[in-house]
Amino acid sequence: MNKKTLSRWCALIGLLGLIGLLLSWFTWLAPPENVPRVVVIVLLVVPLLFPLRGMLHARRYTHQWVSFLSMFYFMVGVDASFNHGEGQAWLGYLTVVFSLMLFIGSIFFARFTPSERKQD
Repeated sequence: MNKKTLSRWCALIGLLGLIGLLLSWFTWLAPPENVPRVVVIVLLVVPLLFPLRGMLHARRYTHQWVSFLSMFYFMVGVDASFNHGEGQAWLGYLTVVFSLMLFIGSIFFARFTPSERKQD
């Protein structure tokens, strides 16, 4: 397996892991008490659905800008790991892991993929 394929799979696992984790977190594992579930899911999960098509089709540009999006989820994970109780801190840690996988995989995929100008 070459570096490009490995970094692509790392980014895809990070993206799909974040989607699955956030959906299960705010639906079953620890639903919010003060805010409707749908509001939290729309604010946190829907932005991850926008780059899904480009990530699945291995588009370099999508990988480049999704790395910026992953840093928001890194902050959400760090906040959740420090501010939630001990029973829910692992959800924040897992969010940090998935967001770092998405960030690192996206950056390296963009690095190992030639730009459109070089292909001409």
